[in-house]
Amino acid sequence: MFSAAPGRLLPGPYRALFADRTFRRLMPVFALSDLGDGMTVVAVAWLAITLGPEGGQGALAGIAVASYVLPGALGALVLGRWMRRLPARRLLVTDSALRAVLLGTIPLAHLTGLLTPTVYVGLLAASSLLHAWGKAGKHALFAPLLPDDQRLAANSVLSTSLWSATIAGPALAGVLAGAVSPAWIIGMDAATFAVLAVRTGRTTLPRSPAPPVNGGTQGTQRGLSILRRHPELFGLLLVTWVFNLTFGPVEVALPLFVSGDLDAGAGLLGAYWATFGAGAVIGALALGAARRLPLWPVMLGIIASHGVGMLPFALTHTALPSLIGFACAGLVYGPYSALSFTLIQDRAPADSLTTVLAARSAVLLTASPLGAALGGFLLDRTSAPAVLVGCGVLMILTAAASVIMLKLHGRSPRARRRRLRAARRG
Repeated sequence: MFSAAPGRLLPGPYRALFADRTFRRLMPVFALSDLGDGMTVVAVAWLAITLGPEGGQGALAGIAVASYVLPGALGALVLGRWMRRLPARRLLVTDSALRAVLLGTIPLAHLTGLLTPTVYVGLLAASSLLHAWGKAGKHALFAPLLPDDQRLAANSVLSTSLWSATIAGPALAGVLAGAVSPAWIIGMDAATFAVLAVRTGRTTLPRSPAPPVNGGTQGTQRGLSILRRHPELFGLLLVTWVFNLTFGPVEVALPLFVSGDLDAGAGLLGAYWATFGAGAVIGALALGAARRLPLWPVMLGIIASHGVGMLPFALTHTALPSLIGFACAGLVYGPYSALSFTLIQDRAPADSLTTVLAARSAVLLTASPLGAALGGFLLDRTSAPAVLVGCGVLMILTAAASVIMLKLHGRSPRARRRRLRAARRG
């Protein structure tokens, strides 16, 4: 576990962060849960491929990946009336407990022979229903604990934990898939959520301001309204949605690329995600340098560079070029999430933070699953390399179109803020 002594070896912002006792107590269980989620990156799609009918594995994999994420957007919209009453800790505990129970049912259904494609998709979908709120609770949990100048460091540590798990989780899942069914790997993820729910529930946190109580759709609309009042954040939300949409098919096409074009097993699939995660960890640790650069050039540069990293999937005679490209894609993507969350934490009203984060998650949760479903549809009609390379091309086009839009408007969000401040002073 973390202690104050090792903190002396850390850079200043991280040393102060790990001096906080609550952060030290919770970060290990966050890392454990991230590891479980890292394993499901391989296990969810691989289990769908084994359950799917001949010729329909791509479609079922796309549906499974989508069902593991998309209902979270519905939960953010429909359940807001009740979930917004809960503090950040309760949101995280409730989501973690639900995922522990429903994901834990998958290996039991597999053991009893009841795990049909319909049952599998239904359990994945139900387990994700509260995930937008759980994610919002996780990132809002430390807001009342930490001063403003430590929030970027906290978000960087959370992102680094996530991407570190993307190294170890898929690699571990790839090894385990050679010995056990992917259903049991999903069961291991369920166990990590159980640990997270228990540990977080037993941790005493300072009371944060209770969020105002509105209806479900009103709560989501209020969060979106706050985002719309900040053009910089709203523009970033739109660009990120398109970025996530173009990445969605990758999660479905990559398993079929490995099993079909490269004629390899889950171990190589784990290696792909591990190299992506390794690159993302390095990128996340370089967040301090990225933070000093202009926001839009950094964000659009990340999207375009990520797309370039997907182009080597056109080469199917060996895995090495696409492994290197996927690692580079992870490298540039590493700072993206932490930068986004820090901006929202800095700009959104403190008493509406969970609402804004949940609204943002509700919007973004629709993108990748829709992309995954589209990828499953395309994979039954074209090849996996074509889908993967096409995703990269669309990312490059997204960045280019955003640059054109900014130039057509003749000003950047940063310039608009400077002009508004100058107008107020005048």
